[in-house]
Amino acid sequence: MILHDKVAEKKLFFDDELRGQLQMLGKSLEPENYNALRQRLKEKNMPQGIAALLYGEPGTGKTESVMQMARATGRDIMHVDISQTKSCWFGESEKIIKDVFKKYRRLCQKSELTPILLFNEADAVLSRRKDASSSNVAQTENAIQNIILEELENLDGILIATTNLATNLDRAFDRRFLFKIKFGKPALTAKQLIWQYKMPMLSPAQAHSLANTYDFTGGEIDNIARKATMKELLEGTPITSATLEQFCKEERLQSAQGRKIGF
Repeated sequence: MILHDKVAEKKLFFDDELRGQLQMLGKSLEPENYNALRQRLKEKNMPQGIAALLYGEPGTGKTESVMQMARATGRDIMHVDISQTKSCWFGESEKIIKDVFKKYRRLCQKSELTPILLFNEADAVLSRRKDASSSNVAQTENAIQNIILEELENLDGILIATTNLATNLDRAFDRRFLFKIKFGKPALTAKQLIWQYKMPMLSPAQAHSLANTYDFTGGEIDNIARKATMKELLEGTPITSATLEQFCKEERLQSAQGRKIGF
């Protein structure tokens, strides 16, 4: 369990389209809106559960977006460790995944606000179905997917799945997710804002130069900012442009082509 009040507030920067999609999902999870939506959907005989798939490249803010929605809406998170849903014993994995949803339903019943069920790196259990005759492993994986498909169909709560490999997902899951939100690499303006947020000592011009020179995700910029903080603390000297350039090059294990960064 991840308690909403234990999630540290973090500012995220996205392009307009992505920010709009996330705002719609976030607003639907606000307690007053969530209850009203459920009532309206019930009146129209529509499914009342909310399932969302956040997909895209690593380090683009998928998991952190879920954390910030939980913090903002006061909802705790039941985080599913995908590795713990797999067992070497035949038939055991199916029992484990069924138990995940049983526990979630019990949690919903005793919680004041409906919690979020989070499947992180969900492609491990939502990948394309295999030929069941090929192996016992294929049979088990197909059985797990069928269980999840049925649970999504009858979902009475909030499920959010994240994945870096959306192309590997089975097409049967497409319509089960009400929200399908793609996270791409940030555009220039968003990258500049991330640099300025992570490293306030940078001037707008310096942040713009970094954003324009290096095609980093938010997660990669975060790594560089953390290394810069560590170096400042360990050596007691301010970060120079040469040091920051070196950190940027090390992040991708190759030298980037572009302008020098002036401090």
